[in-house]
Amino acid sequence: MLYSLLIIYALWNIVTFLLMGIDKYKAQHDKWRISETTLLITAFAMGGVGSVMGGQIFHHKTRKRKFKILLPAALCCNLAVLSYILLHIG
Repeated sequence: MLYSLLIIYALWNIVTFLLMGIDKYKAQHDKWRISETTLLITAFAMGGVGSVMGGQIFHHKTRKRKFKILLPAALCCNLAVLSYILLHIG
């Protein structure tokens, strides 16, 4: 069960990473964008690692104050939940 949870966690973070990349691409090409709310919800819903990495690699939302504060907060919350799961299930 723990192995399955870690696989799901990794896949979800790949999705959140790709969302940051897709939104950056859309921003550069004047296309319909992914809302900031969606990006933040996916980050707090255990996608903090992917969101932070996507922001850094794609240089996306790195200047916005809201994202400077909330993405690291999401990452910390995600790591706390993951630590709890690993300690109590693993």
